[in-house]
Amino acid sequence: MNTLLIRVAAFVAMLFLLAGAASADGDHDAPAASAGPALPRFAAVSDTFELVGVLNGKQLTMYLDRFADNSPVKDAQLDLEIDGAKVQATPHGEGEFEALLAEAPKAGVLSIVVTVVAGKESDLLAGELDIHEAAHADTAAARPRWQRMATWAIGALLALGLLAWLGRRMTAARQRRIGGAA
Repeated sequence: MNTLLIRVAAFVAMLFLLAGAASADGDHDAPAASAGPALPRFAAVSDTFELVGVLNGKQLTMYLDRFADNSPVKDAQLDLEIDGAKVQATPHGEGEFEALLAEAPKAGVLSIVVTVVAGKESDLLAGELDIHEAAHADTAAARPRWQRMATWAIGALLALGLLAWLGRRMTAARQRRIGGAA
């Protein structure tokens, strides 16, 4: 009967070790994902061009490519207008442009109009940039690793306590069957 208790305890301990290994996150292999909201973005599309913009504070980064094959547009010039105000866009690589706004835009929807001139081709693209207020800092993120480990440790202690209680009951029942201690 005592060997049965040892086998059950070893089995439960092995289950907890395997469950802990299976739930381990791969934080050693890859950087943790950002828990914050994504940066505001806009897209403007025509039959010839596609333009995607990403706003990070006062800096607007834009990516221009051809609609047909998604290849970056070389040697293009962008004339940018955000809510009626003209903004200078400078090339920053093949199909990549940057613009620095005078100030970070406030929450709301901004209209964006871009005139694209690339060689003999030109097009007018329009889009909207929807900026939301910053998310609250108290939003629930994923539980930290120490909390997950504490949950497993409490579960293991409860399982060991249950095994000890069962062992005492089995020992007491065996002694009653034998006729008490000699």
